[in-house]
Amino acid sequence: MNLSASLPLLVLALTIEAAFGYPQRFYAAIGHPVTWIGRLIGTLDRRLNRETASSTQRKAMGVLALLLLLAAVAALSALAQRLCLSFGPLGLIPLALLASTLIAQRSLYEHVARVAEGLERDGLAGGRRAVSMIVGRNPQTLDEAGVSRAAIESLAENFSDGIVAPAFWLGVGGLPGIAAYKAINTADSMVGHRTPRHLAFGWAAARLDDLVNLPASRLTALLLVVSAALDRNADAAGAWGALRRDAGKHRSPNAGWPEAAMAGALELRLAGPRIYGETRVEDHWMGDGRAEANAADIRRALGLYRKACGLLWALALIGALAMWG
Repeated sequence: MNLSASLPLLVLALTIEAAFGYPQRFYAAIGHPVTWIGRLIGTLDRRLNRETASSTQRKAMGVLALLLLLAAVAALSALAQRLCLSFGPLGLIPLALLASTLIAQRSLYEHVARVAEGLERDGLAGGRRAVSMIVGRNPQTLDEAGVSRAAIESLAENFSDGIVAPAFWLGVGGLPGIAAYKAINTADSMVGHRTPRHLAFGWAAARLDDLVNLPASRLTALLLVVSAALDRNADAAGAWGALRRDAGKHRSPNAGWPEAAMAGALELRLAGPRIYGETRVEDHWMGDGRAEANAADIRRALGLYRKACGLLWALALIGALAMWG
């Protein structure tokens, strides 16, 4: 699929997902494409990741598992794309419906908004319950500021991983492009951990996930900076300054870009030392503002996020119109 077809497909997919999301009744009835991918990853992990194997063997098996995963996902998505496009231009509609299931604009907004609602309605206990659904850190170690920062950090990072990166690869490679990206990203989330079981086996998934997220993380940061310039409750100069100063200090080669931009735009400090389970992670602060975030700051972050999603849609539309021209 060339850009003259993939960019209109991207516009349609973003529009459909923003309007409808992924209906809960579909999830209850058939699950979700990411859960299907997750089942395949789980099967490969159980079959190929043997505890009796050496580290080198487990790393090789991890590479094999990733190749098998990508081959299966690419083949099925390419077949679905070919079937849809056999109906001509009208085939873009069912193809966009399929692609929209792999973008998460609406669900990310709703999950983060629930944290603000929990804090506002039920105080710290409500915020902790809601934030535990979207972050891996121990919510019982978080005060109100910690809950608020965790929600905003999740919003920034998942804007890159859950929206901009899938959109980028959809625009570049059509349905196989976005499906392959989601397979890599899901594999990283499931096996790309520095645990005894997955340190070697998940090495390939973690490294490839870092690579495929490089362009989107930078684009996400720029979208947030421009959105801050359009938002009277945000600071574009602060976003740009924090981005230039702090993005490269993050332990992740990608997460620091959207987090630094979001922190600077909201005049906050994000990231920093955190606790995952029982493990304390020492990370650099993103931004040099106040650390005492609250529910109102989550609301401001959500407003910035909505503008950035609109900018992403506008970029896709401009690209599609340019290709048609």
